Amino acid sequence: MIELKENSPQQTVNKLPNRTREPRVLQTIWVVLRPMDYLETMQERYGDIFFAEFAGFPSSVIISNPQAIQEIFTADSKLFESGSGNQVMQPLLGSNSLVLLDGERHLKQRKLLMPPFHGERMRAYGQLICEIAEQVMSQLEVGQIFTARQYTQEISLTVILRAVFGLKEGERYQQIRKTLTAMLDTFNYPLSAIFLFFKALQHDLGPLSPWENFVRQRELLDKLLYQEIHERRSQPESLGEDILSLLLSPRDEAGQPMTDIELRDELMTMLFAGHETTATALAWALYWIHYLPEVREKLLQELNSIDIANTEPTEIARLPYLNAVCSEALRMYPVVFFTFPRILQAPMQLMGYELPKGMILSPCIYLTHHRPDIYPQPKQFRPERFLERQFSPYEYLPFGGGNRRCLGLAFAMFEMKLVLATVLSDYSLELAERRPLLPVRRGITFAPPGGVPLVVKGRN
Repeated sequence: MIELKENSPQQTVNKLPNRTREPRVLQTIWVVLRPMDYLETMQERYGDIFFAEFAGFPSSVIISNPQAIQEIFTADSKLFESGSGNQVMQPLLGSNSLVLLDGERHLKQRKLLMPPFHGERMRAYGQLICEIAEQVMSQLEVGQIFTARQYTQEISLTVILRAVFGLKEGERYQQIRKTLTAMLDTFNYPLSAIFLFFKALQHDLGPLSPWENFVRQRELLDKLLYQEIHERRSQPESLGEDILSLLLSPRDEAGQPMTDIELRDELMTMLFAGHETTATALAWALYWIHYLPEVREKLLQELNSIDIANTEPTEIARLPYLNAVCSEALRMYPVVFFTFPRILQAPMQLMGYELPKGMILSPCIYLTHHRPDIYPQPKQFRPERFLERQFSPYEYLPFGGGNRRCLGLAFAMFEMKLVLATVLSDYSLELAERRPLLPVRRGITFAPPGGVPLVVKGRN
């Protein structure tokens, strides 16, 4: 059992945190359709640790206190189950996804998946990312209005298909691209996202229903992925430096490779986690850069201080203000609002509360990132805060934390920086309509409404 820290602000042990009094159904509809308003209202009413209840889901404790988050992230991982708390993602990713695993299986898969996303392996993809960004953006003409998210989605998907799958242009490449996009677009609107959250709706309701369309696209994508896996296995001499090739090579301690089903589910995880999230984060960054002229001016000054075309991608990624802009974009509106939930496997004392076995702990990224005691004027987009101080992994956590921290963290940041540097160096852009934007639900992620329309003012 975890004991209270001596400096814990509340020494009296209470049974449970403040319980929300609003009806379950109201809370459920509220959090699905207007999550920011729900979270901010509940935090104001009940504090930074409160007990929320949603229809069709187990009750959970929502936490935005950095000290409590630290205790959770640094606790023995055996104290929690997390995979079983992520069942909402099972239809998207499959039961063998790292996201849905616990215990030894989670550790084993994490070990196998980690090497391609770090060190020299990752840096080798730098030039490829810049080339893809240039190629996708070259479709634009001066004076054209385009949707930022549509283009960042094409860039991030092409990076995934080339760097992760090692696919070259061809029929299967185009089929995978088209099918995945159609599958994810099923949940493009808050109301259609409800199908992911309620099992009772996950039935064939006719050929025009969102769920039937999703299942049909998923079956087609599965067929394409298994074709690619079988082809690679039968032609070991064709294996390259892409991540799929690397995953086909490793063996676990028992000498066993990953099975086809495990590979399929991990590829789906990388397709979703590495494509959907990065595309959204880039769209937000482009919005803020062009919504605030002073941010754009400062960033362009930094980019103009080096010769982007002849600078190593790793050097570009070290630019301090570029890093600060990307970090602030992920702070302001994180792509997902919660870390993976932790289900207690034994009682735990946390910040003066006695939490029973079976309780779900949900550290809230959005609320933590908007604490005024950590981020003064949290509603203001201000990259300088990341130049002025460093934030702990319990104060700044866009990629989650503990043993569930996103494996692709370094890759995602690397890609964000290189894409922004490439786009801003090559093109002069402007918002088509300069207005405040608030996130809207897109499946389990949160994206800018309308995808951020931009105008091409000129080429550099």
